[in-house]
Amino acid sequence: MESTVAKPITRTGHPTGLYVLFFTEMWERFSYYGMRAILLLFLLDNVRGGMGLTASEGAAIYGIYTASVYLLSLPGGWVADNLIGQRKSIWYGGIIIMLGHIILAFPAGQSLFFLGLTVVALGTGLLKPNISTLVGELYPEGGARRDAAFSIFYMGINIGSFLGITVVGYLGQKVGWHYGFGAAAVGMGLGLITFWLLGQKHLSQIGNEPRKSETADATAAGGNKSLLVFLAGLVAVFVVLQLTGVLDLTTAQGLAKAMGAIISLVAISYFVYILVAGGLDSVEKKRVVVLFVFLLASAAYWAGNEQQGSSLQIFADRYTDLTLFGWQMPSSWFQNLNPAFIVIFSPVLASLWVYLANRKVNYSVPAKMATSLLLLGLAYIIMVFAAKIAVSGERTSPIYLGGTYLLFTLAELFLSPVGLSSFSKLAPKRYASQLMGLWFVGTSLGNLVAGLFAGGFDEENVAQMPQLFLSVVYFSLGFGALLLLFSGKLKKWMGGIE
Repeated sequence: MESTVAKPITRTGHPTGLYVLFFTEMWERFSYYGMRAILLLFLLDNVRGGMGLTASEGAAIYGIYTASVYLLSLPGGWVADNLIGQRKSIWYGGIIIMLGHIILAFPAGQSLFFLGLTVVALGTGLLKPNISTLVGELYPEGGARRDAAFSIFYMGINIGSFLGITVVGYLGQKVGWHYGFGAAAVGMGLGLITFWLLGQKHLSQIGNEPRKSETADATAAGGNKSLLVFLAGLVAVFVVLQLTGVLDLTTAQGLAKAMGAIISLVAISYFVYILVAGGLDSVEKKRVVVLFVFLLASAAYWAGNEQQGSSLQIFADRYTDLTLFGWQMPSSWFQNLNPAFIVIFSPVLASLWVYLANRKVNYSVPAKMATSLLLLGLAYIIMVFAAKIAVSGERTSPIYLGGTYLLFTLAELFLSPVGLSSFSKLAPKRYASQLMGLWFVGTSLGNLVAGLFAGGFDEENVAQMPQLFLSVVYFSLGFGALLLLFSGKLKKWMGGIE
């Protein structure tokens, strides 16, 4: 019988299949981050064939799109587990993404453009959670090799991001918006070719079949109940919002706010459901409470980080000196600083954790997350000073945005890998997949908040910019300090799991 685990290659000790997934994900992230880099600029542009929307409308649409991408990873994972398996989900998801970018490449009006965005979001929701799952399944033994594999895979994500922002950003801003969208389609096409040509040979049988049959007895009842609760809550909130008129669902901002309310209420309801009716013992309940706090910290962090495509992109385009040796740099290229800094500083932070562990220095997970939010607050202090210069009518130095990107990238390395690891370790086994999906819900909510925040950028009232960034500072530093204050209690509730 053919082995389901790919054989390791000689030099690195990792299965060749890891590098198939590395390059597939690299090209998919090329398409996603490349298109995201120019999306808000296109929505706001009224000179070069963009949509000419207001900042509030464009930023709300941006937030809805980026939030939907992560939110749709929940049904995307369910489809793979229960219907078609991870491999087919990745393949069909990639095809759908490419078709969405092809639609975006044609300048044929708003309706077709929004259809393209919807198609890209659907495809990404199907592909993204399942390619990460396949990486884990290459290492059924777990351990340090698996952790190292995810580090390599994470590098692929950031290389793809860097290349996508560079190529798509340049084409979109310097040649034409739809050339940029077309380049994103080419990137996803290269990912599909990689997956098709090399996947069958080097991934063996991994992910070919849905996992439902393997886990039906253990999780069917809980999973079905949880899904029903999720859907019932979603429908109920929509009905209430429409009947009461609390939000105007006919505008982009109204839809974004409604989506934020739904995401928040469903996440809270789900945690309450697990705590009250999930059959957990006291130790498991405490761990679930800790995960809920981590979810809040994640949403707060991503609300700041994801402004690189919204408010920080607007600031780069309108208020930053883009002249480099006499050449006008595309403003979207500032978003390249995030993946570049991740590639540079990931090994540094990994070495720091090993150094501290060898010296028995206890840097708990709650303390790391608190540090992340404190760094985020410091990053936006820099933007407060930059905004004050912009208010005076001057273009600011790129150093301000560079410093901001450096600090919140360091913050990301304190939170993102730590959070993923914590959710996999602390979640009760029968709810592990569902709670891991909620980690992406935190990212989704953060993306939505980032879009709504950017809607406050009013070109006719530039004086409000420092106060806008200062609100992020207060929130991040306040939440970080509170989390640091209770880090000892949270660590205790983790029940000995580091």
